[in-house]
Amino acid sequence: MQFDNYREPSAPKSYSSETDTTVRQPAQPRRSLIPWLLLLLLIAGAVLVAYEMHTANYSAKPISEYAKTLTYQLKSGPSNNIVYPQAGPFDERHGYSRLPQLLPRLQERNFRIMAQTEFSPALQSYAEQGLFPPYREKVQSGLFLADCRNETLFDFNYPQRVYRDPRDIPLVVAHSLLFIENRNLLRIPPMANPVMDWPRFIMAAASQVGKVLSVGGQSAGGSTLATQIEKFRHSPQGLTRSFKDKAVQIISGTIRVYAHGTNTMGMRTRIVQDYLNTVPLSSAPGHGEVHGVGDALYAWFGSDFTKANQLLSNPEQAETASERAQYFRQIVALMIAQRRPSYYLLQGHDDLEELTDSHIRLLANAGIVDASLRDSALSQKLTFVRAKPNQSQAEQDARKGINAARLRLGNLLNQPMYDLDRLDLNAHSALHGEVQQKVSSYLRSLANPDTAAKYGLIGERLLSAKGTAEVLYSFTLFEKTADGNRVRVQTDSTDQPFDLNEHSKLELGSTAKLRVLATYLEIVAELHQSFADELPVNLLNLDIAPQDHITRWASQYMAQTSDRSLTAMLDAALQRTYSASPAERFFTGGGLQVFNNFDNKENGKVPTVAESLQQSHNLPFVRLMRDIVAYSSSYQTLGSSSLLLRSDKDPKREEYLRRFIDKEGTEFLRKFWRKYQQKPADERLEVFFDGLKQTPDRLAAVHRYLLPESDFALFSRFLTDKLPDEQFTPKKLNELYNKYGPGKFSLPDQGYIAKVHPLELWLLSYMNKNPDAKFNDAVAQSSEQRQQVYRWLFKTSNRSARDNRIRIMLEVEAFLDIHQRWAKLGYAFDHLVPSLGTALGSSGDRPAALAELMGIIQNDGIKLPTIRIDSLHFAAKTPYETMLQYNASAGERVMRPEVARALKKTLGQVAELGTARRLTGSFMKADGSALKIGGKTGTGDNRVATQVVRGKVMASTVNNRTATFVFFLGDNYFGTLTAFVPGKGADGFSFTSALPLQVLKGMAPLIRPYVVKNSPMCVAPTK
Repeated sequence: MQFDNYREPSAPKSYSSETDTTVRQPAQPRRSLIPWLLLLLLIAGAVLVAYEMHTANYSAKPISEYAKTLTYQLKSGPSNNIVYPQAGPFDERHGYSRLPQLLPRLQERNFRIMAQTEFSPALQSYAEQGLFPPYREKVQSGLFLADCRNETLFDFNYPQRVYRDPRDIPLVVAHSLLFIENRNLLRIPPMANPVMDWPRFIMAAASQVGKVLSVGGQSAGGSTLATQIEKFRHSPQGLTRSFKDKAVQIISGTIRVYAHGTNTMGMRTRIVQDYLNTVPLSSAPGHGEVHGVGDALYAWFGSDFTKANQLLSNPEQAETASERAQYFRQIVALMIAQRRPSYYLLQGHDDLEELTDSHIRLLANAGIVDASLRDSALSQKLTFVRAKPNQSQAEQDARKGINAARLRLGNLLNQPMYDLDRLDLNAHSALHGEVQQKVSSYLRSLANPDTAAKYGLIGERLLSAKGTAEVLYSFTLFEKTADGNRVRVQTDSTDQPFDLNEHSKLELGSTAKLRVLATYLEIVAELHQSFADELPVNLLNLDIAPQDHITRWASQYMAQTSDRSLTAMLDAALQRTYSASPAERFFTGGGLQVFNNFDNKENGKVPTVAESLQQSHNLPFVRLMRDIVAYSSSYQTLGSSSLLLRSDKDPKREEYLRRFIDKEGTEFLRKFWRKYQQKPADERLEVFFDGLKQTPDRLAAVHRYLLPESDFALFSRFLTDKLPDEQFTPKKLNELYNKYGPGKFSLPDQGYIAKVHPLELWLLSYMNKNPDAKFNDAVAQSSEQRQQVYRWLFKTSNRSARDNRIRIMLEVEAFLDIHQRWAKLGYAFDHLVPSLGTALGSSGDRPAALAELMGIIQNDGIKLPTIRIDSLHFAAKTPYETMLQYNASAGERVMRPEVARALKKTLGQVAELGTARRLTGSFMKADGSALKIGGKTGTGDNRVATQVVRGKVMASTVNNRTATFVFFLGDNYFGTLTAFVPGKGADGFSFTSALPLQVLKGMAPLIRPYVVKNSPMCVAPTK
């Protein structure tokens, strides 16, 4: 055969010249195949890489398998394995990145995490590297708020106009988007990676290299729709700021598209859907942030998204070709505008028109649109409009009940309304939506004079037909449940988010008498505890201060009674009598004051305490408050306050002085520290001035002491702002500025001039100068000041002046003790005005705080938590899902049960026999019996005295007028109803507490079906 003699070449032989005479030619070098093989391998590798880049046949499966390990699972209790996103507009808007701050805040407010997602180890590691977890992100999200029956109160979906399914997208819209942004998305093989458009990516990378090397040429963009979505949803500020950001977008997008398998066709249509639904398109007036072409059509052009899609999908439905073409032009414009949305929306209208025309022509050349649509669209112009809020949304916002619930939730989460509505959150409120809405509508309807007349609101001590629209109403209804007091109705008749119940400070008149009575009965209970085991002879020989009438009565009662039970003693205390005569002038608040009864017919009466509450007599409660002040003064000084007003030679005075300076001075300093320590400097001053009876001399003295560096201009502005009705001349201002300059008066004199505790003045000054100081620092630095404050009072030769100043100091100190008692029962403010006028409401109050006191009485003296939000569900069906439930505490006893029962019995007499008797018959049960009701009325005519002569107000200006009824209904319901007229217009009104009573009577049919039955108003969501 041809190749039979072929053998492998053997090793060359050695020849000698003797035997081999052949002349041989030099051997030719053999050519190597290695370079050709390397080139062949390179070509094959490039082909393989190109094939893989185009098809992802080899990489798709391992990527998909890895993506399937990135899982999370909802488990009971809090999770330790979860990584929250750090930034990204989508994560911030939905609240995912805020959860690390929101959850601790909620836990501090008694919410407990019931369930939370837990990341798999793979997902935990993946997220810790800054990559975005793969999950099906929501087409729409936002706040959903349900009432106690799980009925919808509020449902905000954002964006509001979306494609809920990819099949809803008109083909011309989808194809136009792909042509403009990502032409090959649907053309690549089934397993290919839609995140990467390799030709575009390579061109973009080359252009960036050229940019670095200063090589000319236009920069190319390599972003696909998928990477753009990752960018504007999850990258910081929605931007690509570095190569790392781009790498994170590409990797995260790739993992996301392969998370459900190797075939990516379904994910590609979802990418188109997600892009159209969520692409950011600036912000528009009346709308806020605009995301997605649906909302942008409305916000930019005022167009109907639903109609636009109908006409673009079904051309035959269009009345004219131009109508369909206009919608198409607008959508194309929005696709272009996403690159610079704020510019195109606000000022670049002409540029956008030009670009839209060129893109429409390109779309026609590519066969995306036909010539007819092209020509018609080119003949149109973009018309920008200012969006108006949706009518349905405006109507929802007008419903005060919804606003009240949202406001409460916003306060809980510390989120403004705009941000709150866009959180991915489901919440359950304690409100009863149906009753809330009915009561809100009823209160708003009372502005109509015909409606007001229908419900009996026109008449003496009520309203005139001309004034009905100026009166605002506020109503709160609580239901006592096993674990707390749930707010079933909380509304008012204003259109503002401000909540009159929760955020006001109003003079609510005689409702303060309820607090005075509660304090009085608690004091009696304290004395009962002290005297219960004492022998009668010892009780009759106690050394009691002359002015401490309560202690003297208690000791005599316990010495003489045969029934020593607390209940019997409280009943007897309610039968003590006080004069209603207004003839006496009272030394209080730093001077002489005169008080009057509401009706002159009361002046000659000497009613019992219970009768005084029933008929709301003023003077008996002023005198009762004086006795409480005397008791508190005696208690604070261990019974020796009266000794301070006796002979200067009494040795006990010096003994008291030493103890008072060393111990009591520090204690009062501590009370002032607690009053101010949590507040910034400006707020501290406002709180201080708010509790000060404001006169030119007092304000001048305090300002010059606290702000000694202020110049004359600032001082003058301060006085004129605080006392706008005072006619200050430059000369008068200059006199005050110089008179009270730094160093002109000692610290005790400053306190006496301002009628405040000098240590409060000193501490404010110290805290302003030393903002980082601790309480112990203040105590150490105040040793000399404490000596000054108290010692000099006993050195002056003017005995009368000395005694007056002692009385002022004792009253200030007594009201600190009284304030602590009130605060324990829900009083909302930091201080009381140290005046007997506080018994009549001069220190102000808040309807919700009064309701809290009524709740304590309803629950036998136990203060239950107030529940407004039952549960919260964040980020449902996402990696950040968290479910929280309000974890009500057991409650705190703040009042003896006997005291609560005595108060409830007395309040029932107010409705049965006293000022609230017009409610008789309003709440009848099905069996014909009357529901037990009770409460306390109050009228606040809030005026600022502008002229006072010998303690009597000769002239005043009005700030507002209020009338309030705080009530209980049966054993399980309680609340408040307040009528309020703000501003100087209140001077034209003379209504009394008869007005809220009549309003509640008219409201009775709305709430009666719920409060008279034995079952709860509604069942709270189960835990």
